[in-house]
Amino acid sequence: MEVFKSRLNSQSRAYQDNYHKMLELVTSLQDTLQQALSEGDAVYTEKHCQQGKLLARERIAKLLDPESPFLELMPLAGLGQKGVAPGASVVGGIGLVSGRESLIVANVPTIKGGAINAFTLLKMQRLAVIARENRLPTVFLVESAGADLPNQADIYNYGGAQFREITRRSKLGIPSVSVVFGSSTAGGAYIPGMSDYVIMVDKQAKVYLAGPPLVKMAINEEVDDETLGGAKMHATQSGVADYLAQNEDDGLALAREIVGLFKVRQPKGVEQKVQEPIYEADEILGLVSADVRQPFEVRELIARIVDGSRFSEFKPLYGGTLVTAFAQIFGMPVGILANNGVLQSAAAEKGAQFIQLCDQQKVPLLFLQNITGFMVGTEAEHGGIIKNGAKLINAVANARVPAITVLVGASYGAGNYGMCGLAYEPRFLFSYPNARLAVMGPDQLAGVMELLQKEKAAKMPPDKAEQLKAQTEALRQKVEMESTAQFATGRVWDDGIIDPRHTRPVLGICLNLLYCEDEDEKPKDQLAYGVFRM
Repeated sequence: MEVFKSRLNSQSRAYQDNYHKMLELVTSLQDTLQQALSEGDAVYTEKHCQQGKLLARERIAKLLDPESPFLELMPLAGLGQKGVAPGASVVGGIGLVSGRESLIVANVPTIKGGAINAFTLLKMQRLAVIARENRLPTVFLVESAGADLPNQADIYNYGGAQFREITRRSKLGIPSVSVVFGSSTAGGAYIPGMSDYVIMVDKQAKVYLAGPPLVKMAINEEVDDETLGGAKMHATQSGVADYLAQNEDDGLALAREIVGLFKVRQPKGVEQKVQEPIYEADEILGLVSADVRQPFEVRELIARIVDGSRFSEFKPLYGGTLVTAFAQIFGMPVGILANNGVLQSAAAEKGAQFIQLCDQQKVPLLFLQNITGFMVGTEAEHGGIIKNGAKLINAVANARVPAITVLVGASYGAGNYGMCGLAYEPRFLFSYPNARLAVMGPDQLAGVMELLQKEKAAKMPPDKAEQLKAQTEALRQKVEMESTAQFATGRVWDDGIIDPRHTRPVLGICLNLLYCEDEDEKPKDQLAYGVFRM
């Protein structure tokens, strides 16, 4: 592999202007993240702490190994949604517990008692998929009021999926541990109820299908919550609790002890020597375009992510609008597909072949999306853009090796599909704060609508024509707003918006999970694809 020779001029006016625009986007993202980190209004967090309880992220910090990183996932789920705090009242992420890579899911009890809303549910469902696909043991840090009752219609039918997934993971040998710190009511009782190991904190944990008021109403029985579903009762009588913790610290220590009994998974086929990129990650802010309408050289980005800034391009003289390259990240081999323009027929064909080669050698894929779509027009159609685009999508859909996708710019139209967008189930999908995601760009969409309405407008009175023009502009603005990275992440369309300068360490954590898979854990099917249209 050759070292990439950068041509980036960090002193140029264009670089400096773009750097400051990207920095503004990153700063805005960090400000928004602070809302999620606050874990609710001060009055509720203070009351919680006065009871001797830890906040959700404090519990996570004590559970993790001292030097462990923590990759928080979907931290802005629910952003912009009425009545939903950023983060959707639950914290989820990946870190080391007793030397084992684990998924940690913690309710945020200081926001509506940790009640589950529709976006909590979406986030929990995605976390369950991540745990299953990457065979991660899960530690639930439980304190939740259960369903957000005024909005129960939004979650009831699908709410049971989280319990289903816990037991399905158990069947696959992927354990779950629940530490119950407070109330876990109704459906919430099945988080510990379905877990393989259950720890309850004495005089704090309360687990029951119906609390004292509902019991009184249902069967006219008067009972206090400790007698009904307290930790000591469950540890000594019902058997729901396997361990009785004296306090929160003791509960977290017990969880670490249990996870320490699980099998240690080590990455396989990985180089021990790791060389950092020779170019600074900070330069990514200047080279990646804040305005997705401005192209940039994607090889410059790759050189600031991969080991030693070295990569070996496959077919560098063919299909030039798609860069395909073999490289390593933290010593782990990876096959990179990165957009350098619109997907033309030759580029799509090259991408399909490259995916097959990676699949053959069991090399995970990394997609760097900055794509306006597939090429259109007479020449493109005659050249087989549909046929070759279908080959690429076929390869993406059926590759056995896992993929990671990062939206580093535009993600428009069917180009999103060919570059392993959300519908094609990458193991992880992250966005840069400049990313745009839509059927097409807002200007293009408005232009198409204007052309479609042009003949109609010519036959209208002037006032009606102006009204039609105003409607087109309103549509353009709507698409502009709905295509932002913030809009997408709020709806759990990605696993989080990341600071571009953190791309390499984020990818390192994710790739390490992929390389920890044992051969007997992988599908046994042979290399196979749907029929390629030749």
